Amino acid sequence: MSSDEKPDGRPAVPRSLAEALRTRDDASLAALLRARPDLITPVPTDLTQLATRAGTRASVVRALERLDRFALQTAEALAVAGDPASYDELLGLMAGDDGDATVAAALPRAVGTLREQALVWGGDDRLRLVRTARELLSPSPQHPSPTGLGPTVQEATAGMSPGRIQELVAAAGLPSTHDAVSAAAALTALFTDRERMAKLLGQAPAEAREVLSRLVWGPPYGQVTADPAAHLRWLLDRGLLLPTAPGTVVLPREVALHLRGGRAHRETEPVPPPVEPAGPTGTRQGSPQVVDATAAGQAYTALATVEELLKDWDEGGPAVLRAGGLSVRDLKRTAVALDVSEPVAAFWVELAYAAGLIASDGEADERYAATPAHDEWRERPAADRWAELAGAWLAATRTAGLVGGRDAKDRTLAALGPGLDRSVAPEVRRRVLALLAALPAGTSPDPESVLARLRWERPLRGPQQEDDLRSRLARWTLQEAELLGVTGRGALSAHGRALLGAPEPHAADDAARTQGSPDVPDTPGDKLPVHHRAAPAGAPAAGTVPPGPADPQARAAARAAAARLLAPLLPEPLDHVLLQADLTAVAPGPLQRPLADVLDVLADVESKGGATVYRFTPASVRRALDAGRSASDLHAFLAAHSRTPVPQPLAYLIDDVARRHGHLRVGAASAYVRCDDDALLNEILADKRSAALRLRRLAPTVLAAQADPAALLEGLRALGYAPAAESAEGDVVITRADARRTPPRTPPEPVPEGPPVPDATLLAAAVRAIRAGDLASTAPRKTPGTPPAPGELPRTSPAETLATVQAAVLTGEALWIGYVNADGAASQRVIAPVRVEGGFVTAYDHTADEVRTYPLHRITGVAELADD
Repeated sequence: MSSDEKPDGRPAVPRSLAEALRTRDDASLAALLRARPDLITPVPTDLTQLATRAGTRASVVRALERLDRFALQTAEALAVAGDPASYDELLGLMAGDDGDATVAAALPRAVGTLREQALVWGGDDRLRLVRTARELLSPSPQHPSPTGLGPTVQEATAGMSPGRIQELVAAAGLPSTHDAVSAAAALTALFTDRERMAKLLGQAPAEAREVLSRLVWGPPYGQVTADPAAHLRWLLDRGLLLPTAPGTVVLPREVALHLRGGRAHRETEPVPPPVEPAGPTGTRQGSPQVVDATAAGQAYTALATVEELLKDWDEGGPAVLRAGGLSVRDLKRTAVALDVSEPVAAFWVELAYAAGLIASDGEADERYAATPAHDEWRERPAADRWAELAGAWLAATRTAGLVGGRDAKDRTLAALGPGLDRSVAPEVRRRVLALLAALPAGTSPDPESVLARLRWERPLRGPQQEDDLRSRLARWTLQEAELLGVTGRGALSAHGRALLGAPEPHAADDAARTQGSPDVPDTPGDKLPVHHRAAPAGAPAAGTVPPGPADPQARAAARAAAARLLAPLLPEPLDHVLLQADLTAVAPGPLQRPLADVLDVLADVESKGGATVYRFTPASVRRALDAGRSASDLHAFLAAHSRTPVPQPLAYLIDDVARRHGHLRVGAASAYVRCDDDALLNEILADKRSAALRLRRLAPTVLAAQADPAALLEGLRALGYAPAAESAEGDVVITRADARRTPPRTPPEPVPEGPPVPDATLLAAAVRAIRAGDLASTAPRKTPGTPPAPGELPRTSPAETLATVQAAVLTGEALWIGYVNADGAASQRVIAPVRVEGGFVTAYDHTADEVRTYPLHRITGVAELADD
């Protein structure tokens, strides 16, 4: 056994990412797969395939984008360090020559995060950044490093002539060397020696030092003329600036690091910025009871607004655009009906759509309308209805804030239209609310500090990524949470906390310090090796917030808890109104469902607020009569639900409208008017305003019109009459407000951001399958002749296969086989044969951890395992 091997034959120092993964326990592998769920889509066959997949560009880019700022800075420092780099070298790049205790304390956590996510592997003395990450983060002229550093001396002098390199060595005061490689090494040694480098720079002209100061923090490239000035010539002659192309020079990495005091970054951010309380004094904190009451009041307003929207669209809403969504005109009309701005109206429309309360009807003349689920929703208690709305908002990927903007093809984004899904929206909403939950109860945050925290947790990479979508989502979240009643006065309410599934405020503070947030770095006195400092298995990566509970029962439990906390804060529905002599009724609070439904038909809403004012008009009374109510029904209804006597003017109004209602009958001829009173028909014919209806008498009691029945009804009502529509059988047609419904519709499914986070059951199964596959691919075997290459299946003749399997049945030994299933998928397995008969072998499959039967003709080959 060699000195670099363990007793089991495995290398003591891993030579690849796959070997490093083999040293992990199951909990660590599960943590990797949880942090990077794309690695198990589909499940890798073994650890070698897992390592290969973890090093692909798409997977590495996704993993880097989910790092917090300090972990990303650590990866960037490793990209400009040696390969491999020691932990001390990395610490020097992060903390500088003078050292930084905060950076030193936080660095183990960052390295542990990179290790857990398989972006870094190796021991503390040989830290290696995966090759793809190094390529992405290393500096190049096309893609400058975020550190602002340029190439090393060795890289910058790679194409330089040997004579020119020797001139640089001589000008720097170094002895000449025998080749270009050793000359570059000599310059590197000079530039990394702090004492000698300080002496060399002490001889530089002041203008030369000024040039270096402009390049030191990047970008490290500059332009020079064919005949540079004396101070530039001094830098070029000593290799402090190296040419990379005609007219272009670069500051070598070693020189820049000396000028920076050894730091890879100008500013390191080892701990996240705190979320500060709002207010000029930074101490805005209200009473939790006031916050909850304010949020509950806004929750009640949210319910009333959604109900008003649904009532407005109850008999058929606006038409669906050809490209999908609402037109700008219909959105404006909806905003006027709800008495809100257009962006707020878009939010309510999208919220009702996300909750499955409205949808398109799918007809040829497609329109939006309420769904059957709306009727069920209206019958539920107010707190339950709010919890359903808030839960739909929290999980929705559709983003109302984008309405009115432009898509990639410069088309306007319409409410309810395509292009509004942003898969990151649920995560941002939950993270913003989680930051609010970590504050003391009743404290509202400073929005800018929330945005700063989110930028630390997910630093931008590249050209502003859609104008920093996460920051815009965070701002919209704060506004929408207030509109919905999740927050009150900017602070998270108790029912909002329950909806999020967050612990109580005092427990949240402890959790933020010890689990999900890197606010408190590892203490400097902790002497554990860095590779033991990875986040515990199952914990989220630093700077992240786990997505909402995947279990529907858990989500339902969170909504039920929120509804229980909100219910006592909402006003109790009333069963009465106050009728007044001016033909109005005052509802001093929310009304019970039957009363509210009838009153919405019998009267028009005149004003809203703490109390709702309804006004009775001839048109509203006629609307109630059209819905099948009689005058006696209306008198009895008002008397039963009014705390004041029914005013005489209102009683007269109902009787007067009822006396004239249905006296005229309108049906389809094209259209006709029927009335037993021929004098009334004579009056209509004599009225000049009826000329547009083009009426003519067919009989003493019947008039015919060229207009359709609906237009004829509206025309006669405009003339002051109260006609009633009748069916082909002559019966009065009763119109009801809830006549328009879509077919059953499901709410829109959120668009996930990449593969979903696997649950514990899937993780355990995936780890078990990967381990078993790795056992089959790495088990020592006895192979006659030339062994197969890694990844290849064993190949033996059918006779050899049968003989080897039969012998294994007698001896009880395990075998390594290659197997091709009925779908043509090939795999390697380790089996212990039990019996062979009828062309099948029954064996205990170590790979699947169960007894299976395999057709012999599908086994490509077999080999005995080695004795050890």
